[in-house]
Amino acid sequence: MLKSLSLILILNHLTCLAIISELEEDDEIVGDAGNHVDSWSMVQKKGNQFMLDGHPFYEASSVGLSVWAFNDGQWRVLQKSPNVYDEQVFKGLDFVVSEAKKYKVRLILSLVNNWEAYGGKSQYVKWGKAAGLNLTSDDDFYSHPTLRSYYKSHVKTVLNRMNTITNITYKDDPTIFAWELINEPRCESDPSGDELQAWIEEMAVYVKSIDPKHLLQIRSEGFYGASTPNKVQFNPNTYAQQVGTDFIRNHQVLGVDFASVHIYPDSW
Repeated sequence: MLKSLSLILILNHLTCLAIISELEEDDEIVGDAGNHVDSWSMVQKKGNQFMLDGHPFYEASSVGLSVWAFNDGQWRVLQKSPNVYDEQVFKGLDFVVSEAKKYKVRLILSLVNNWEAYGGKSQYVKWGKAAGLNLTSDDDFYSHPTLRSYYKSHVKTVLNRMNTITNITYKDDPTIFAWELINEPRCESDPSGDELQAWIEEMAVYVKSIDPKHLLQIRSEGFYGASTPNKVQFNPNTYAQQVGTDFIRNHQVLGVDFASVHIYPDSW
């Protein structure tokens, strides 16, 4: 039974796919020409098509739940300080992944937040200041080498995590459909977008160096930028061009497999 619907754009052809999530446990994956594929292996991408066991991966899958693989430096935190974790909270994430596997629900795990909720990039800046770094903006998260190393350390820890319930390493678990670099990235201190672009390029390659099997997306809001001046008219407002993102340019980065957009009906 259909419970939720999300929209994913696959790169290269930017084909729209409706991904139906949270189906009944006994639903099957439908491949090309109506062939049924009863499998729980890694979803891949071939050109502009999601693939599962050699078959096109369409709507009758169980993709759709996005999960925070972070909670930095605040209440009931996952990451107490750079590379220091609360094992009990990590076991909670293990449980989420194991339950998703049990009920055949695939997850998209996000690795940090742009916003202050659950710590976000501002928490990384706080850690940097506490370590004596000369930081002036939350956007230093994208440019300062020490903060980039903090983020990479977190990525490495999560991807290499051995699930205490399933005994499957996260980077080897087909339950995880994809990783997300950061929730709704913005770098308002650099409207050109160059700083965020450089960060995406570096981190996409880093994630793939640890886990080349899983898919990867950015999780941006979807604002057009300077690379497509003929499309900026479709942004929700002129301010969207000043937050340092560029939907097309950002998603042409090596290692980024697909794109998503965030739609807020009350706002845009």
